[in-house]
Amino acid sequence: MRIQQFKQALLDSKKIVFFGGAGVSTESGIPDFRSANGIFMQETNSDFSPEQIISHSFFKRYPKHYFDFHFDKLVYPDAQPNLAHKFLKTLEEYDKEVTIITQNIDGLHQLAGSSTVLELHGTVINNYCIECNQNYSLNELTLDETGIPRCPEDGGIVRPDIVMYEEALDAGTIESTIQAISNADMLIVAGTSLSVYPAAGFVDLFNGEHLVVINKTPLRAVRHDAIVFEDNISNIFNQVINNYN
Repeated sequence: MRIQQFKQALLDSKKIVFFGGAGVSTESGIPDFRSANGIFMQETNSDFSPEQIISHSFFKRYPKHYFDFHFDKLVYPDAQPNLAHKFLKTLEEYDKEVTIITQNIDGLHQLAGSSTVLELHGTVINNYCIECNQNYSLNELTLDETGIPRCPEDGGIVRPDIVMYEEALDAGTIESTIQAISNADMLIVAGTSLSVYPAAGFVDLFNGEHLVVINKTPLRAVRHDAIVFEDNISNIFNQVINNYN
């Protein structure tokens, strides 16, 4: 019954916003942060917690330790888009205006071909020199003997274009996020616990007709008319695909 409701909501909606968290990419082999087996629960082989390591102050003070953790825990160059990423791209082929708002930093939505992707926390795919701002892709990084990426032009540290702890979200991305959610006919919230602010607060801006929530565990209170699934995202999308045409 709820799958049919979801399908009908998709058919009725023109402007669709997908707000996704770590659960979107776990089926591509990328761990989340806060589950029992998540990144924040793993050993760092140091006196520092993962939260401390991915902070701006730690990066500035201990760049080698930061990048050891970064390349081991945050970068997955071989990861591929899963059914969820591909389904969202497919919706565009049905003449839907789809905006992806993601808390993930893996670049998989772009790899799947989605046209409009707003990355609230940036991406490990893009990197830039902190001295001259020269941009480098992940494949273009040159590491020194200690494992720190360096700019060939001036030797400056090349950092990932992500939002670390203690850093603010990009103002332009925030503005685009607010506009997209505020103007959407349909909002799909998936794979996020809605516990990370300010990102989670953006969901409250939605005033459209159809709200769909997909998460393995129950979320905080959502609209009484929301279509709620406590399941894997790909499992739900697969059922919708089988009923879509």
